[in-house]
Parts: sequence; structure tokens; C-alpha cells
Amino acid sequence: MPRDFKPRKSTPQQFAPQDTQAENTFNRRQLLKGTAAGAVTVGIASAVGSLALGPTPAHASTTLSFNGWQSWTFNGIPATRFAPSGSSLSLTAEGSSSVLYGVVPTAARRAASASWQWQVSQGVGPTDLARRGGDDRALALYFVFVSAETAARFGDQTPALSRLLGMRDGRTLIYVWGGNAGRGTILNSPYLRSRGKTVVLRPAGTGGWTSERVDLASDYSRAFGGGKDTLIAVAVSSDSDDTSGVNQAAIRNITLA
Repeated sequence: MPRDFKPRKSTPQQFAPQDTQAENTFNRRQLLKGTAAGAVTVGIASAVGSLALGPTPAHASTTLSFNGWQSWTFNGIPATRFAPSGSSLSLTAEGSSSVLYGVVPTAARRAASASWQWQVSQGVGPTDLARRGGDDRALALYFVFVSAETAARFGDQTPALSRLLGMRDGRTLIYVWGGNAGRGTILNSPYLRSRGKTVVLRPAGTGGWTSERVDLASDYSRAFGGGKDTLIAVAVSSDSDDTSGVNQAAIRNITLA
């Protein structure tokens, strides 16, 4: 991730050719204001299995489409190239960093689990995901939660991701393929600190299509304590700006249940 966390002007048509994308502006220093430097690693006892295998869905599921998602790019850093096609997304990061995100449909905001498939054909080497300015990774999938009151205020609109991540009542689970930590490790986000937790599902390396299933409710409780809030947004990122490396990866069929 970029050290300064500042947006730069992007080319929205790269991300959703059939939709007009909103650009987002944000200053990473504002997000970090009031937080201490460094990051804390939080261990989880016997949690590896629960990270991969969530509960059996008890209600209708929703598979997200990447069409119409918005881009968030950073000043002075090349943008990761995203190619959305319905429920599939391919990406290439060449010394770059950016995020693609979308709002969760109202009917799916109480989802307790999520599943998807992802693959990495080329990726940066092991990095310290808890270190600001040194946390490159092949793929990261964000689940952003806010209070029910905040979600109701936004309705079906897609608020800027930078705004959501900066909210005091916001909490974010970030599932990652990358880094040097073992599967099941939970780390404080070096940018969100106590409001964001990085959950390592697969350390740095390549691999073909792999299915994941996570228990959002359980992981939220383990990471933040208490019951989960309302799921309002989902985002995908890939960054290689710190290492000047290359990521080529894809993700598909993000399903909420």
C-alpha cells in the first residue's frame, strides 16, 4: 500500500467500461490521525478451520457483480488494472496500488458468511502485512461494516470507500492472499489500526483457482469483539508499489449468505 495514501486522478473507463465511475479523494494522513505508529499481531487459537469453513447458509445467498464498481487510486502511484466481467474480476498490478469497491445490496447486508474463488498466477514475495509502506500483497478482499444507523442513512448509495474506512463506527475485515504470516494469522491493519484487521488465508505464492469460505460473524467477533455490524461494502485490491513487483490474479463468485 502507498505510504501517503493519497489519491491521484484515475481513468474510470478501465474499471467498468459500461458504467461511469466516481473518483474518490482521500488523504491517508487524515485516516491515520490520532493513531500510534506500528502494528500489533493478534494470535487466534485453533481458528484456521473456521476461517475457511463458514456456517451452512440459512437464507438466500447473493453473488456480487463487479459491474459498476468504483475505483480508488492514489497520488503519484500507478493504478492497478482491473478488468471486471459480471461476477469475475481479473487484475494486474505492476508497481501499482489501487482499490475497486462496490456497495452491498440491502437484502445481503445481514450476511453471516462469504465464499469466493481466487487464483494468483504471479505475485510479489513475502512481505510484512503489518508494516506501513511494506505490505504489498497479491490479493486482498475487504468486508466493510458500519452501524445499522449509518447503513440506513446511506441507503442504496455507494459512499466513498475512503469515507467508510475513516468512520469511527466502521470496522473492516481484510482477507489476504499474500504476506509472510501463516494461515489464520490476524494482524492490525497498518492504516486502519483498531478499525481494520488483516486475516491471512494464504501466504505469498502462486496457485490455481481455490475456493474459500469464511464465517464473517465469527471472524468479526474474534477480531473486534461483540456481534458484527451491518455489511455495507466489499472491495478488492492488489498492490505491488513497495516492492516494484508484479501481481497477476483473479477473483470470482463472491457470494454472501
